[in-house]
Amino acid sequence: MNDKISPMFTPDRVRRPREQVEKQLRDAIVSGTFKKGERLPSEATLAQDFQVSRTTVREALRVLVSEGLISKVPGAGGGSFVQNVDHDSLRNLLSGSLETILKFGALTLDEVTVVRRLLEVPAARLAADHRTPEQAAELQTLIARQDAIVADSGRDSRDPEQFEIGQSIYTIVGEASGNRLLGSFIAAISQVTIGVYMRELPADEAEQAREVTRSLVDAIVAGDADLAEETMATALGQIEDRHRLAASRADR
Repeated sequence: MNDKISPMFTPDRVRRPREQVEKQLRDAIVSGTFKKGERLPSEATLAQDFQVSRTTVREALRVLVSEGLISKVPGAGGGSFVQNVDHDSLRNLLSGSLETILKFGALTLDEVTVVRRLLEVPAARLAADHRTPEQAAELQTLIARQDAIVADSGRDSRDPEQFEIGQSIYTIVGEASGNRLLGSFIAAISQVTIGVYMRELPADEAEQAREVTRSLVDAIVAGDADLAEETMATALGQIEDRHRLAASRADR
């Protein structure tokens, strides 16, 4: 039973009730007091320890779920369980938050694309320098899969799988940079924006986009950092041009 750990929690009158519960639970998870897969004390126990209502505890737990720190399992054997806290959970948290912000219009896609340029152009250079043989092989496999889809006359040039492959390629580029934080940001942004790119990419430009992606992969596999950086900038420039064109059409 985790209830034996509960005396570590004490009321903090300086913070609002929900904030004190969030902070102390978050600190306990990040510090490793609660391990991956471990169940937190019950809501009733936490409410008693923090001297707050169960509703307040429930609200705090909901925030931790949204941050990817815990998961809620219903039923008699359920409860709040600690999730794996690493760069993958950061990616999931970032993508979920970014998607919500974009839907509410608090950020524009132009702003996101500018950030992509700041992150992904240097990431492409790093990937060319640091990619592993396994990552190079995976990138080449994805390009081969794209070619197979194009060769299939029954598949549309804007087949959704093409965009999923593109998302995977850019995610691997981020991972191949050797910086897990950078990779998490790139993967999160790619995951959220893929649907928008599907809508905006005209069928007659799909092949051009694939060729740029192919050139990017070739440069990274060959270890040509200058060319990888230049090609990534070209790819993002095409995306920016499509955004501007789509925006101008919408304003008419």
